[in-house]
Amino acid sequence: MQETILHTEEIYNGRVVHLALLDVRLPDGKMSKRELIKHNGAVAIVALDAQQNVLLVRQFRIAAGRVLSEIPAGTLEPNEAPDVCAIRELQEETGHRPGKLEAIGGIFVAPGYTTEFIHLFYATDLEVSKLTHDDDEFIEVDRVPLTEALAMIERGEIIDAKTVTGLYRVARRLGI
Repeated sequence: MQETILHTEEIYNGRVVHLALLDVRLPDGKMSKRELIKHNGAVAIVALDAQQNVLLVRQFRIAAGRVLSEIPAGTLEPNEAPDVCAIRELQEETGHRPGKLEAIGGIFVAPGYTTEFIHLFYATDLEVSKLTHDDDEFIEVDRVPLTEALAMIERGEIIDAKTVTGLYRVARRLGI
């Protein structure tokens, strides 16, 4: 079932993504082409305060063409450990640092065309600790009871895959 990469042509190298065109040999010996977006990976954090409110960020997403409610997230810097990135992104996007941070798995975003893997984390014992956010980010932070965030998924108000996955994993862990 494995495909063998025979040749890679770099098409574009950007700040966040790199696009390559691959010549591959299929399992039956035939040849084909694959377009691949290479990505450093990312983190996403389900941050719960002492009252079991989840911190959600709202921001305009150009690919979706609208404002989305999401758990805080961000792209890994080259050679950055996912837990270090998670702490930094939580501080930048919500102004909180986790007292406890637990890895809860991860997801491939779209393995048919990108290498992006998102490491998911569960953060608790939150402390106020703000870092300056990125200059190109315009974010609003909401505190939403975890049970309401789950209802928002069911109503189609939260449609971001990393957020849906992270919230369901934490809810299951808590027996909700």
